[in-house]
Amino acid sequence: MTRQRAKTATARPKTRAVPKTPVETADGLVKIGEAARLVGVEPYVLRFWETQFPFLRPRHARSRHRHYDKETLEALNVVKRLLHGEGFTIAGAKKYIRETGIENLRSGAKPSSAPPPAAIRNEKAAANGTPSALKRELTAIRDDLRSLHAILAR
Repeated sequence: MTRQRAKTATARPKTRAVPKTPVETADGLVKIGEAARLVGVEPYVLRFWETQFPFLRPRHARSRHRHYDKETLEALNVVKRLLHGEGFTIAGAKKYIRETGIENLRSGAKPSSAPPPAAIRNEKAAANGTPSALKRELTAIRDDLRSLHAILAR
């Protein structure tokens, strides 16, 4: 026969999750976990985006911890908006950022509803089945898949 513990008045009350405030260092930097929480993605996503977007370069402490400043957090939010909100592929987001400029996007410029002329040309070439256009598209897709495979293999 097993004995059950009687509930007493001294039982610990349940704790509630308290929303965390950003923990910044003395120079206004946040660590990767906090940056991921602020952006709304997992830390491994930020590390992957760093490999794909050259302008995402956080500072590293001597302990090799990543520290993100305000400008980098804004750039991360731009990347998230393009990839998750606007539906860009990584290759498409890179191209759009290259054409528009990260500074313009940080200031609040949104992707226009009409694609840029270069994108129209690429779509027409792909629609016509031009081998070089198809090869470029497939190469970009293969590169994205290799990057994802490398992350998943860790």
